[in-house]
Amino acid sequence: MRPLRIPFIQNTLAWVLAAWMRFCFATIRWTHQNEGAAEAVWKQGGGVLAVFWHSRIGLSPACWPLDRATPAKALISLSADGEFIAKAVARQGFPAVRGSSTNKDKAKAAKGGTQALRDGLKQLKVGGLAITPDGPRGPVRQMAEGLPMLAKISGAPALFIGLSCNPAIRLNSWDKAVLPLPFGKGAIVWDAADYPEGAEMADVVAAWTERLNAVEAEADAITGLKRV
Repeated sequence: MRPLRIPFIQNTLAWVLAAWMRFCFATIRWTHQNEGAAEAVWKQGGGVLAVFWHSRIGLSPACWPLDRATPAKALISLSADGEFIAKAVARQGFPAVRGSSTNKDKAKAAKGGTQALRDGLKQLKVGGLAITPDGPRGPVRQMAEGLPMLAKISGAPALFIGLSCNPAIRLNSWDKAVLPLPFGKGAIVWDAADYPEGAEMADVVAAWTERLNAVEAEADAITGLKRV
């Protein structure tokens, strides 16, 4: 049995990870770029899609100030690893909407993805939904259609978020995930967009992929973190 499938181990590691992230976020010197785009979206209230690549999920709570940002939930996969991440993120004020279209069992994948879409749209009627459009298993920085589809159906704006810190831990995972280290340099870069009326889905995927890559690259340039 994999350790993360054992509830006690899962809960303990989630608590440790959440505590470590809070400590690091408090000691990092943050640079905020184009924060006005985020503030304008939060001021409107209602639904918003908070978007960042899967490799930066360990930095994501730093970009969402609970005292003024739209209350949000995170779309987390149905895997055991997803459950662990969901618990760590939930300890920092982000309850999870569970579901994923990536699963070896196609029937279960379809059911989980459909339910996640329903739950995501329901959440977007009242608040924010954090989503990693290349998750849960990649390919890295390749956006699936789920994000623009949610934006098109819901009418909610997408808030693209580039997150970086240096120094950082690089995990040996498919996405080379970044975890923070304390007392370093951090950067958060924002960009916002609505689904263009009448646009083809493939065109939106390409344009939004470029914009999300741009804010992440800008954040890495600020901190000096090497892109991989």
